[in-house]
Amino acid sequence: MAEERRCQTPQLCVNNCGFFGSATTENLCSRCYRDLQLKEQQASSAKLVLNQSIVAPTNSPPVAVVTEPSSSSPDPVAPPSDVVEEKPMKQNRCMTCRKRVGLTGFKCKCGMMLCGTHRYPEQHDCEFDFKGLGKEQIAKANPVVKGEKLEKI
Repeated sequence: MAEERRCQTPQLCVNNCGFFGSATTENLCSRCYRDLQLKEQQASSAKLVLNQSIVAPTNSPPVAVVTEPSSSSPDPVAPPSDVVEEKPMKQNRCMTCRKRVGLTGFKCKCGMMLCGTHRYPEQHDCEFDFKGLGKEQIAKANPVVKGEKLEKI
């Protein structure tokens, strides 16, 4: 094995970048091989998105929020927009006591941001069904296995 490695002469990268390539990386250097892999991955994801958009049902229209233009503050520079996109608001306060939590906030499974005191479901009257979630997880992890019935003679 060691003799085989000594006998092999290093080959330059196929892309002529000046580095050495190897047979395991299709005679490319590590950088060119990584770039090739990224291009292939992007191409495959683009094909997947294209296939999903063709197969996706078109009977459901996109959801948009329509607002009526307000006559109290007309803007002569920009025309009034009929479609307004909602931005997700960053929650930085406890939903129970309104205390600022910053980076130390806890996000509950019910979707609320909470402080350290109210992070437990009993403290903020959580509406999330933990029992149902547990049953679903157990059902997925342990499928029902039934053997075929024996033929009676």
